[in-house]
Amino acid sequence: MNTPLQKVETLRWEHDHLEMIDQRILPAEFKMIRFDSAAEVAAGIRDMVVRGAPAIGVAAAYGIALEARRLQGVNEQTFTCGLETAFKTLAESRPTAVNLFWALDRMKTLWQSQQQVDTHALAQCLLAEAQAIFNEDIQINRAIGAQGAALLKQGDRVLTHCNAGALATAGHGTALGVIRSACEAGKNITVIADETRPFLQGARLTAWEMVQEKIPVTLITDNMAGFMMKSGEVDAVIVGADRVAANGDVANKIGTYMLAVLAKQHDIPFYVACPLSTFDFSMATGDVIPIEERSRHEVTGFRDCQWAAAGVKVRNPAFDVTPAELITAIITEQGVLDSPDMERLQHILTGKT
Repeated sequence: MNTPLQKVETLRWEHDHLEMIDQRILPAEFKMIRFDSAAEVAAGIRDMVVRGAPAIGVAAAYGIALEARRLQGVNEQTFTCGLETAFKTLAESRPTAVNLFWALDRMKTLWQSQQQVDTHALAQCLLAEAQAIFNEDIQINRAIGAQGAALLKQGDRVLTHCNAGALATAGHGTALGVIRSACEAGKNITVIADETRPFLQGARLTAWEMVQEKIPVTLITDNMAGFMMKSGEVDAVIVGADRVAANGDVANKIGTYMLAVLAKQHDIPFYVACPLSTFDFSMATGDVIPIEERSRHEVTGFRDCQWAAAGVKVRNPAFDVTPAELITAIITEQGVLDSPDMERLQHILTGKT
């Protein structure tokens, strides 16, 4: 087996603060931004400094830890009020990625179980929990990679959408983690990255990660995917997920549903790679998953370049939902779930796979 590939450090705890790569300016510029409070982390999540469901969850956990450290030493009432505000602010930062709420629930459960200790000790406990979430995410992604790598054959050409790599997680990645693990196992995998309009996560982030690690990658525009499939140039599709409903429907970056339909038409396996924390049994089907609508400016241009006609009406849903029947399998840290449905999801969540 080959040695692990180069690590992309998406976010890190440095002494008394959080640092995150500013993903808005990659690949033109590499910059780490410092965060010192929950409000700053929430703004970073909302403004897409950090994105990707697992990374958002980890960032939110550190946001709570930052706020607890900022408030330590104040009286109990002020501490409680400040931390409650922090939870609310972070929960409102983005609506679709369930890992955000999963991480906040985990941090709140710890807080509620430790309220008998003083604020300094509680701040330390919350930081330790955030660091545990960070470390567990990397371990989980490694496990997802190992599970999924077995599905890929030598020489496979894998199409991926958006960025579900190290930049979307604490490290290694989900969809790209599968590809990384397959490459580490010695398989010669080629990546096809579609650009992922309108925020260009595929062109800016996935392509950048693959170039950094010398994994062969070809960039295409989103509307080339059907041509590539029909031409026999795609062997598998692997994407990440922001939320999985109880029936196996998957919410992911806008454009995922289109790829799943095309893959079905051309008899190409369509895989979703995600941790169990992305499953949300409170959502019976994908129809009730909240879909974030983002700024019109992401569609009408990019940075200083505006290409759309002034005054045009714009829609910008950031996610869509892929029905379970279009998904070949969901790859998790506990196993590969073929033809996902409610019964199979319940089995994997209770460790019966």
